[in-house]
Amino acid sequence: MKTSVYQQSTDFILERIPEKPRVGIILGSGLGKLSDAITDRVVIPYKDIPNFLLSTAPGHQGNLIWGRLGGKNVICMQGRFHYYEGYGMEQVTFPIRVFRLMGVEALFVSNAAGGINPRYKVGDLMVIKDHINLLPNPLIGENNPDFGARFPDMTRTYDKELRKVCDDMAEIHGIPIRHGTYIGSSGPTFETPAEYNFFKTIGADATGMSTVPEVIVARHCGMRVFGMSVITNEAHDFGEDFENDGDDVIVTADKAADKMALLFADIIANM
Repeated sequence: MKTSVYQQSTDFILERIPEKPRVGIILGSGLGKLSDAITDRVVIPYKDIPNFLLSTAPGHQGNLIWGRLGGKNVICMQGRFHYYEGYGMEQVTFPIRVFRLMGVEALFVSNAAGGINPRYKVGDLMVIKDHINLLPNPLIGENNPDFGARFPDMTRTYDKELRKVCDDMAEIHGIPIRHGTYIGSSGPTFETPAEYNFFKTIGADATGMSTVPEVIVARHCGMRVFGMSVITNEAHDFGEDFENDGDDVIVTADKAADKMALLFADIIANM
């Protein structure tokens, strides 16, 4: 897409908020209530924003929220777009480039994920230290130099300093956290036991159907990135009763949202 399309959406949003945001936040399945921690809110439904898509996945409310968190101006996506909804990668990642044009310097991403690592339990929070991408790369196609270089480096994708701040804040609040590698695949089917075992073999600790495309585009745009997963099921013990349930994912993520909101606010405050 040409830069002018992104600029049209950017101008529409900036006309409706009092100040430019410094931090962008994307909330995953069941994590929409994290936005309750944002004060002085301005809520803009996606359906009102030119060129924006609609969130069709359960647990994704479909609002853009401006406000204050951790003493800083933030812009928050209350629900994201997914490849499995039938959207192309440029559409899925469209808001990230809009964020960049708005002045966002750092992107905080969250998701609900299946726990592949046998040490992970339902409700655990995992700080993403790296990822594996099994989705189409969102940078395929003609490069837009207005946003970044043709071949962006992904060696240190998830900001080490922000992860250290998270560790410190989690210790202060007594919140246990994990650190692991997230693998993103297309969905919308949950993975088979063989696929879970394959993901574990190649180094993944948790799996989901989002996040990686937005992170790649954010890094292409030069943003710092912090990512966190809520472990919503334990995909490492496939007994006779094992079954993935989308409703359980949303319920579990909702229960963890308060802890995640507390950590996000503290990390942002210490940026």
